[in-house]
Amino acid sequence: MKNLTFLLLLFLPVSYNLSQSIPFDYEVKVLPKSVSGLPGIHSYVYGQSSGKWLIIGGRRDGLHPRQPFNSFPANSNNVDILVIDPVNLQFWSSSVNQLPVGLAEQLQATNLNFHQDGDTLYIIGGYAYSATAQDHITFPNLTTVNVSNVINDVILGNPISSHFKQISDENFAVTGGQLGKIGDEFYLIGGHRFDGRYNPMGNPTYVQTYVDGIRKFKIDNSGTQLSYSNYQVITDQVHLHRRDYNLVAQIYPDGELGYMISSGVFQVGVDLPFLYPIEIKPSGYTPVTTFNQYLSNYHSPHIGVFDEETNSMHSIFLGGMSQYYYSNGALVEDLAVPFVKTISRVSRDENGNLQEVVFPNEMPALLGASAEFIPNEEIDQSENGVILLSASTGDSVLIGHVLGGIKSTELNPFSANNTGVTSAYNGIFEIWLKRSELNEINEIDGSNPFGVGVYPNPTKKFIELDFKQPKEGRVGLLITDVEGKIVSKQNFYTQPGEKIKLNVEELGLVQGTYFFNFVFDSKYSRIQKVIILK
Repeated sequence: MKNLTFLLLLFLPVSYNLSQSIPFDYEVKVLPKSVSGLPGIHSYVYGQSSGKWLIIGGRRDGLHPRQPFNSFPANSNNVDILVIDPVNLQFWSSSVNQLPVGLAEQLQATNLNFHQDGDTLYIIGGYAYSATAQDHITFPNLTTVNVSNVINDVILGNPISSHFKQISDENFAVTGGQLGKIGDEFYLIGGHRFDGRYNPMGNPTYVQTYVDGIRKFKIDNSGTQLSYSNYQVITDQVHLHRRDYNLVAQIYPDGELGYMISSGVFQVGVDLPFLYPIEIKPSGYTPVTTFNQYLSNYHSPHIGVFDEETNSMHSIFLGGMSQYYYSNGALVEDLAVPFVKTISRVSRDENGNLQEVVFPNEMPALLGASAEFIPNEEIDQSENGVILLSASTGDSVLIGHVLGGIKSTELNPFSANNTGVTSAYNGIFEIWLKRSELNEINEIDGSNPFGVGVYPNPTKKFIELDFKQPKEGRVGLLITDVEGKIVSKQNFYTQPGEKIKLNVEELGLVQGTYFFNFVFDSKYSRIQKVIILK
């Protein structure tokens, strides 16, 4: 294993101008449809071929209960591989129990990491009860699936085991992360390893370890034996301490392909979502702490759309769960992070400026959590899956569908210990973009009013922090080294304009480079690179 030196790209600094709206001349239409007899499902993986979908894993119940004995029961695992025809409204199924035990157990897991490349679906990790381990575990497996062959044989009722390959390695024991691909390298981003029974109180019914980073590698799926190589690890125990987030494929203003990490949970030291995105490119990653995204915090259907005419990138989010939402035209904060109906977008213009906008329409119910957007195969897409809009794009275009997810009849069933009001949704939504010049753009102020000066820098013995904040409040400081590991934690309660002097030796710092990661009011973040001299 190769440990990469903390590829945190701080050479920007990024300064985003939020004063001018980034145009997106489309409204999002969400049109329901149904397939008779289709079971409800969420937290699954999908692949597609020739207009049909392959659905593997996930769950048939609703949001997990609070009680450890009742959480993630094996009898609610999705044990059927589903093939869905969204045009003719048909589906077929085949049990995973016909497969070898190692495959059968992993392929009924929840929160798997997956990515389709060509006709191959790559699946990593996932969490579920393992009869072999006699416990709930995160599976240490990498599995590949020949999508078109499995689809064909499920429809025909033929055996399917020959279309799977699997290897086991502890590096793949990850659940709740995301898997992407840039060039010939796979990126396993974020997530955690979770073994044992869930409980919300931190009682010793489980062992949890966050990935706190990005794992990069190449996969050789060409022969009979699956293998991987060039395994590298990038660690950041502050900014990459994320799971259950949205990873949205991006085209950056210079044409470079990459991804954007959108929100996710949980911040170090507080059970609240991250509110700033992270940009990921082959050269490294950049936490964009100068911009806050408020309206989508947990995994939900998400869509990357690139407008070639304006060189602008638009990330669209459909429902899900969020710390902030609109009610009667006002932005509401709810620290319980409720289910929401919100449809929103984060846009980046040709100069890299970011902006968040809420659409006037909403999801038809509290839907979207743990659902996936399945793009229309006939739409022009970039190599990494961004939908390409151009002058030739029609005035109304079907860009894809949303399948299933968790449906709730209450905003906060988990905190009220009432998860019985949630269920696995069995519906499908067509997602259309309809050209329209919206008369009113409801833009959210994503600017960051918090700042910290660090003096002198470089320094030998003392550091002075000069806080620039909109009000008095709590400031957390997490200091990381060049390997991305936390070496010191500090907390302050400060006033606007207050200055605090710190002793380098008392902080445990020695000669070298460090990153001072500040969080004000669990809402606004800043990063300062600090050099300690001998």
